[in-house]
Amino acid sequence: MAKAIMIQGTMSNVGKSLLVAGLCRVLKQDGHKVAPFKSQNMALNSFITEEGLEMGRAQVMQAEACGIKPSVLMNPILLKPTTDVGSQVIVNGEVLGNMKAMDYFKYKKSLIPDIMKAYHKLEEEYDIIVIEGAGSPAEINLKSDDIVNMGMAKLVDAPVLLVGDIDRGGVFAQLAGTLMLLEEEERARVKATIINKFRGDKAILEPGLDMLKDISGKEVAGVIPYVYLDIDDEDSLSERFVSSKTIGLVDIAVIKLPRISNFTDFNSLEHMEGVSLRYITNVSDLKETDMIIIPGTKSTMADLLWMRQNGLETAIKKQAAEGKIVFGICGGYQMLGEKLSDPYGVEASGNMEGMGLLPIATVFNKEKVRTRIAGNINTLDGIFGLLNGVPIEGYEIHMGVSSKTGRGNGSYFSQISACLTERMDGNTEQNESLKSDGYVFENVIGTYVHGIFDSEEFIEGIIKTLYKSKGLEYNQVKSVDLKAYKEMQYDKLADTVRNNLDIDFIYRILEEAK
Repeated sequence: MAKAIMIQGTMSNVGKSLLVAGLCRVLKQDGHKVAPFKSQNMALNSFITEEGLEMGRAQVMQAEACGIKPSVLMNPILLKPTTDVGSQVIVNGEVLGNMKAMDYFKYKKSLIPDIMKAYHKLEEEYDIIVIEGAGSPAEINLKSDDIVNMGMAKLVDAPVLLVGDIDRGGVFAQLAGTLMLLEEEERARVKATIINKFRGDKAILEPGLDMLKDISGKEVAGVIPYVYLDIDDEDSLSERFVSSKTIGLVDIAVIKLPRISNFTDFNSLEHMEGVSLRYITNVSDLKETDMIIIPGTKSTMADLLWMRQNGLETAIKKQAAEGKIVFGICGGYQMLGEKLSDPYGVEASGNMEGMGLLPIATVFNKEKVRTRIAGNINTLDGIFGLLNGVPIEGYEIHMGVSSKTGRGNGSYFSQISACLTERMDGNTEQNESLKSDGYVFENVIGTYVHGIFDSEEFIEGIIKTLYKSKGLEYNQVKSVDLKAYKEMQYDKLADTVRNNLDIDFIYRILEEAK
């Protein structure tokens, strides 16, 4: 039976996900078989496993830190917000349906058997499970039906480390106040506190640590410094979205849609020498960029309306008419077409005109496509000729089906085969036959393939294309081995955790656990 330890936070975005990953990496380095677990994750940034199942990317990142393949067992419940008061509910990697917040609140305890089944399967394979909470355990209006913080800790009898974020201020009040609002049994379960994202001289902080220990009766297990790590972020609070970069020789602008999803698609572009990647929300920030990317989104029609209302659609179409490259992925690809139809009310019902930059039309179906793919770029004419035959791989995750209309002389973007597709009715489809994906029309390109920019050959082809479009000579832009780079970042995270967290104390907690 695996030992367990749980990281909970005083609020969202205190750094729980990275601390879990760092602790997992430390335990792995020490020779343990370790896995992450989060019973319920709320995020738009999801991933498709080799089995064709959907899970949150935070647990994918943590699995990478453990050196293991991601599995939906690590994240049995994923909530993908569709509105401010509702989410798509995904259980064990498959869509259960859309629920309003109150309906899900009443329903969620019925998912405990699914949570425990997933957890027990992990127990059979690993020595230690590091569990991540969500938000705060002191949400007193939600505690009675909690399945992700103290409710989860009780289910598996896990000791808890409580993390506060000093960078946002008020860390002593965060930690002491959270403990005060817990029930006596819950307070007893908290073995220590951790202060995260510290900047400055720790000696100045020491008196406060002593007072916190006296007030709370809990040890302070560590003070983790604020450190920059280039590791996939979980949600839209990501610091990647803060555009403060100098414009590079090649400039790429990603539209930061209100419901942006899978923005980690573009992280690899940040490692290209001479390339700037900016996330923008206003026309004034668009400037004279070299390529505009419209990313995935949970609500294609609503986010297209947002672009239409704030002027970004007009600005993008203007730059496209001037010859600038426009690249759409998944929901962004759908927006670039001529028409969006939602006959089943999957998003907003009814019909909507698209941007008209690609001769395609999209119909939203009841079935979600979830599959990993592999293939090659087609033989393309014109500006994208440098991409011909380049291999690609990644995954698809979308509700709509897009097909060519009668306008224009464009061409399909790639030929791919679905490695494995798990559909909502539970049937698994193995399909080795090639199918067409995406579309290219003049300087506009779109695809359903997430992860396409993780291919070094594809990135190099795109950067060459951008150089050529600017009349510049391409001199082998320096890229990095992304896998090796990620491993270096996880080791850096582990070093930070090991040097600033009382690891001997952590092992004592684990030994005392059942």
